[in-house]
Amino acid sequence: MNNSVKKLYVRQIYTKYKHAIPLLIYGIIYMTWFVWLEKNVTRYSLIHVTLDDYIPFCELFVIPYFLWFAYVSVVVLWLFFKDKDDYWRACVFLFTGMTVFLFVSTFFPNGHNLRPAVMPRDNIFTAWVAHLYRTDTPTNICPSIHVYNSLGAHFAVARSRKLSKIRWVRIGSFVLCILIILSTMFIKQHSAFDVITAFVLSAVMYGITYKYDIVTAFQERIRARKKATPQIN
Repeated sequence: MNNSVKKLYVRQIYTKYKHAIPLLIYGIIYMTWFVWLEKNVTRYSLIHVTLDDYIPFCELFVIPYFLWFAYVSVVVLWLFFKDKDDYWRACVFLFTGMTVFLFVSTFFPNGHNLRPAVMPRDNIFTAWVAHLYRTDTPTNICPSIHVYNSLGAHFAVARSRKLSKIRWVRIGSFVLCILIILSTMFIKQHSAFDVITAFVLSAVMYGITYKYDIVTAFQERIRARKKATPQIN
């Protein structure tokens, strides 16, 4: 393969997948910021509502809690390869909410003390929860990103022109989304308040992303500017 062919091939790959760049850049920014918060936040306001006291600890919910990582990733990757417009909508939804979370955690540090001091049972699921507790501190919890991103992933599925037509995918996404949301409270990773605030933020972003459709509005504005630009012969 000569240099000209290589350059053409690289250019084609870049043109086809350049929409991955914002995702990669934001991923680096988010993880760097989040890790800094985890290491440096030592004082925080406790979050607690009465409903928290009525929600029992149930270790089985650790399963959907961990499935969240695959759920959100699979939805975003599918949209990345199959539906660029809905991919951008999902990115706008997810990135905005995650940025709000980072600012809240930075300027209004928060946490909870809902975790059980001793596991009520000894089984593989409580072992998973104990491992989670060791690796993830009970700080930087509001709004719950587990809840917010689960809602974002399901909205992306439900509003996708392709995925929404597949009944089992749409229903499966809804069920998994609900289980993940419940899991955050039943394994005592989040207060009900974190869940409520995630729903409120999701409602706002749903309106901006899907009702107003900020992505289409932005694309139309760009096309209008290009048409308005005088062509030089």
